[in-house]
Amino acid sequence: MKRGAAKTKLILYTDGGARGNPGPAAIGVVIGDKRYGERIGEATNNVAEYRAVIFALKKAKQLLGKENAATADLEVRSDSELVVRQLRGEYRVKEESLFPLFIEVWNARQDFASVAFKEIPREENKTADSLVNEALDGRGTMQALFQ
Repeated sequence: MKRGAAKTKLILYTDGGARGNPGPAAIGVVIGDKRYGERIGEATNNVAEYRAVIFALKKAKQLLGKENAATADLEVRSDSELVVRQLRGEYRVKEESLFPLFIEVWNARQDFASVAFKEIPREENKTADSLVNEALDGRGTMQALFQ
């Protein structure tokens, strides 16, 4: 990074949900003015929440480019207490199905200067939540990771 150049700070909103637990599941991600919603098949709520974080980190890297991503500070905002606190190291990952997802997030965060995880109230995550519901209902415009 050039001396005096502004460092990129990016805020990502993520949400995941399943109708039934497990059941049909989807993710919703907001990065700036970009919105992404996608069905992910059958999953639990916690798996969907993790998949949303993974998608958000991969999409942020794609949007920034590898070189800019390496100098970027990210803040991932989610209303999932479990996922945020596991990713911050405050809760242990006890559910076996979440281990590979935790590792995938851990590896993806290495592409950035820093990644912070912030737990937010549901009211502050309405857009990401609506993307989940639109995907589950088959409404809205869905964008896949590499579109």
